[in-house]
Amino acid sequence: MNTLTFHITDIASNSVRAGATRISLEITIHEDHTTIRITDNGCGMDAETVSRITNPFYTTRTTRKVGLGIPFLIQNAEQTGGHVSITSEPGKGTAVTACFITSNIDCPPMGDLPGTVAMLISGNPGINVCFSYRKEELFFEISSEDLHSIFEDIPLSHPKVILAIREMIAANLS
Repeated sequence: MNTLTFHITDIASNSVRAGATRISLEITIHEDHTTIRITDNGCGMDAETVSRITNPFYTTRTTRKVGLGIPFLIQNAEQTGGHVSITSEPGKGTAVTACFITSNIDCPPMGDLPGTVAMLISGNPGINVCFSYRKEELFFEISSEDLHSIFEDIPLSHPKVILAIREMIAANLS
């Protein structure tokens, strides 16, 4: 995975498969590191499963025999001098926090964060996706619920709405 947004997409898709009705994506950018935290209210995992998901040969999917998303996230974070923590509780949800040392040459670029968040929101109509971004004095947050009140009867999956969401996020992150 060559961008941080690929990791975000992978972890968020795990939340969707876990039956989450709320996914929170928090990005905090400091001078020398970036923290990505994704939490959900999905089915959660017991302690044994949490310890096993770092193994690339463990997956709950029946369509393939490997689960590389979490191991790649851990590898990429640790290559920068950062770390990943995963907490989960059955019936309550999961939290994945990844810290990347951005000054390290091995830190992947962010990627298309506005496009990733717009697709996460528009592609999951039954989930309240809550996005927050903090960089120094800049703070921005938006959620699917907020966007439903803005666009009223127009579905968030409408192509023009997806573009408007992406542009709104991009404008607020710059």
